[in-house]
Amino acid sequence: MKQILLSLLLVGFSSAAFCQSSFYKERYRPRFHFTPPIDWMNDPNGLVYHHGEYHLFYQFNPMGNRWGHMSWGHAVSRDLLYWEHLSVALAEEKDTMIFSGSCVVDQQNSSGFATAPGQVPMVAIYTGHIEGKNQSQHIAYSLDDGRTWKKYDHNPVLDLGKKDFRDPKVFWYAPEKKWIMAVVLPLEKQVQLYASHNLKGWQLMSEFGPAGDTTGIWECPDLFQVPVAGEPGKYKWVLMHSPAPYMQYFVGEFDGTRFVNENKTEKIYRPDYGPDYYAAITYNNLPAGAAPISIGWVNNWDYANAIPTTPWKSMMSLPRNLSVRKKNGEWVLLQQPVTAVQQLRTHQRSWKNIRTKSEYTLPVQSQVCELSLSMLIPAETVSGIRLAAGAGHYFEIGYDAAQKILYIDRSGAGDTSFHPAFAALSRYQTPLQPVNGKINLHIFFDKSIIEVFANDGEAVMTAQLFPEEKNNGITLFSKGGAVLFPGIDYWEIKPIW
Repeated sequence: MKQILLSLLLVGFSSAAFCQSSFYKERYRPRFHFTPPIDWMNDPNGLVYHHGEYHLFYQFNPMGNRWGHMSWGHAVSRDLLYWEHLSVALAEEKDTMIFSGSCVVDQQNSSGFATAPGQVPMVAIYTGHIEGKNQSQHIAYSLDDGRTWKKYDHNPVLDLGKKDFRDPKVFWYAPEKKWIMAVVLPLEKQVQLYASHNLKGWQLMSEFGPAGDTTGIWECPDLFQVPVAGEPGKYKWVLMHSPAPYMQYFVGEFDGTRFVNENKTEKIYRPDYGPDYYAAITYNNLPAGAAPISIGWVNNWDYANAIPTTPWKSMMSLPRNLSVRKKNGEWVLLQQPVTAVQQLRTHQRSWKNIRTKSEYTLPVQSQVCELSLSMLIPAETVSGIRLAAGAGHYFEIGYDAAQKILYIDRSGAGDTSFHPAFAALSRYQTPLQPVNGKINLHIFFDKSIIEVFANDGEAVMTAQLFPEEKNNGITLFSKGGAVLFPGIDYWEIKPIW
């Protein structure tokens, strides 16, 4: 059976065929987040929009359910909700694995890969990895909307002779009509910026870093422009990357050569304060005026290989729209799930003005749902919501009014036995100020993932959990005093598979 599935995966297959089988019904399988049908997945790669399709490439091991044999898996969607699985786009060859990278639409055929009138090349830029020896930047191209790919005959296109040099994110910089590549020196903790006019020859322009979080190696950079919330026509540049095992971002300006950070260089700003959000990048070639969209890998390298899921491993976050806002003299990244997700809502329930000084159980039960709620926060209280509740177990999302901290705690949410690091990494928190005395939470719970967007996406927290199926209660709680929940909306969510 495994070999049949592998064969289907390598040549392409119908998503519907998997949905009609027992696949996508497994115990921990998310119902509305992207997962591969089988085997290991990590970083999103090559996010690009072309001819009405959102392409999602991803680090993929077609040989098993643990990291290894890195290739690029591939799926497409017309709405960022429902995905069609395609064949493996870029397979490992000989001693070279296909590591992370990006994809562009070469509208002007600057690469020269188009050979007939009307052809528009899609070009993938990725790291060729020779274990323990070399990492260099390679390209491949497609002339049929990403269905088949050919690797460039003269790879690599950028090679510093280093063992660690990876993860190119390339985009078109229209003001100077050139391609820009952001790529990392992981051990030096630097992002390098290169320029090219044909995607084949690259010249170093500038370097950024070390800065912010320098405790882990640097990976998966992205440099992109975002709108300033509430100020039409104004934009800032964001440099985002992954100092393992988390992420950080910087906000400032880019002049075509150099990125200048306008936030505190020594302070760490994270796009996600949970344990399971990594390697997020943004889409290239979106329609004019579209808000930036990013997708991240939902897992953590400390225990990624050990999570108890089969026959697949890992998922992607919901696609997120990005913007920034200046608050207390600092630029803050705002993230919201794309509005298309609302199409999956069904069976809405709403409640008004629930007050509790201990616990209040909502009259709904689910492990696949969306919730929007607000809390009026008295001083010295700790309050919030518990999901996957039952038999004394739950996942807690809370706000500590005295410390002005939003936190999540999964220590009692389910199975933690598969890896000691998962058990140890149970509580995460971030400072958060109330808005008009309220904390607003927007929560997505999908079997083994919870994404929390607080105060219009000013703080986001993503975490995995592995609860018992029978533990599907939802409970409001308060400690230290009565807390009012002025409004709560609940939706069940339709599966995408």
